[in-house]
Amino acid sequence: MVVGTTSHAGKSSLVTALCRLLWRKGWYVTPFKGQNMALNSYVTATGGEIGYAQALQAWSAKTIPRVEMNPILLKPQGNMTSQVIMKGQIAGVTNAKEYYRDYFETGWEAITESLDILGQEFDLVVCEGAGSPAEINLKHRDLTNMRVAKHLNAPTILVADIERGGVFAHIVGTLALLDPHERSLIKGIVINKFRGDKTILDPGIEWLEDYTKIPVLGVIPWFDSALPSEDSLGLLDLPSRKKDYQLKISIIKLPHISNFTDFDPLEAEESVLIEYVQPHQTLGYPDAVIIPGTKTTIADLIVLEKSGMKAQIREYMQSGGTILGICGGFQMLGNEILDPHRLESLEKSCEGLNLLPITTTLKPEKITRQREVAANYPQKGLPVDGYEIHQGYTEIIPHLSKQRKIRYFPLFSDATLGLVDETQSLWGCYLHGVFDNGSWRRAWLNNLRQKRGLSSLPTGISNYRQQREELLDSLADLVETHLNLDPILPINN
Repeated sequence: MVVGTTSHAGKSSLVTALCRLLWRKGWYVTPFKGQNMALNSYVTATGGEIGYAQALQAWSAKTIPRVEMNPILLKPQGNMTSQVIMKGQIAGVTNAKEYYRDYFETGWEAITESLDILGQEFDLVVCEGAGSPAEINLKHRDLTNMRVAKHLNAPTILVADIERGGVFAHIVGTLALLDPHERSLIKGIVINKFRGDKTILDPGIEWLEDYTKIPVLGVIPWFDSALPSEDSLGLLDLPSRKKDYQLKISIIKLPHISNFTDFDPLEAEESVLIEYVQPHQTLGYPDAVIIPGTKTTIADLIVLEKSGMKAQIREYMQSGGTILGICGGFQMLGNEILDPHRLESLEKSCEGLNLLPITTTLKPEKITRQREVAANYPQKGLPVDGYEIHQGYTEIIPHLSKQRKIRYFPLFSDATLGLVDETQSLWGCYLHGVFDNGSWRRAWLNNLRQKRGLSSLPTGISNYRQQREELLDSLADLVETHLNLDPILPINN
């Protein structure tokens, strides 16, 4: 088990690294997070929805993502409510008070059943906590941290973020607030995100080990990685380190932005600068604008209207810019969004950006599935895979297309997955992970480069999963160098 003194202490990254390290040692290993609150999600092969972080950890463990790895996913959607995903499927919408009243028992049942299934199939289960295990006002209803550790009697690592300051107080305070049984399970401490000369830290480590009688398993240096964050806090005020970029792509940071992992492959392109623009900021004239997915399409569209960003996007399009909308962003590009069941908003309808001749209706039935299709644009015949997660059902409105005197074409072999206009300046797509497809991504970027008079990039490249593998190996290599797992691992496998 891995728990943290705070949120963003590095639990997910450490579990990701451990999955790869243990796989290298010959273990058949799986990640597990009983309850996750995140808007970055992934669809498994069976159509179940889980946190994207657990999918990444599964890939790190060289296994296939499945719903048992994250039996409860909470997707915040505003008004202090969240959509509850249990065992991969929608279980309801609730606020915090009602959640612990109505879902606690069934949630714990889903967690223990999933652990039983995984425990029968794998040699090791690496469990991840959430937030802090020492929130004394929440411990009686905490499904994710030491309740899981005690259920499994699992050797537990406590990880602390030294970047925040006060690392020793965080560790000692957390241990002090655990009950004796919980504290006895803490078999090691990890100090994470360290910068500087470790010899300066060594006296503090000696004191900590003497005071707590728990070994410090390692001090992990700051790892400047492209590992995805579980929430959008990681997108705020990100400084750009690219100086020799040739294309600038602005992504609208919607209030309820989801699945921004879609853009990791673009971040990895050396020639591309990605900037997140908040609704109240100036959009300017980048080479392309992307409107990403969102958990609350109508509410975020209203924010774009009130902030003036909606007008900026339309002006940008009229000036000859290129726009891509993905999932909720695709829906926003249309004429209207209807929510007759008030699934996401108190509003039953909302006018869109009026850029694509489509109308979207939100329905209770959620589409979650993996897809393999062929591209029609920007290069015909390219194989493309990805996944869908949406409750919006989108229809083309023929008379709107005729009024605009612009032709629109299916983006993929399945016409329901997206549209592109005849100038290839306006793109709408339901497919998450589309940029993971290396050849398609490069062809799309070459369309932008052509407008700038730049030479084309090679399109015969591997998909992003190969770069992701290299990143996972780099993370594991770093952690292996600075972490001693002997005190917590069984002697023989």
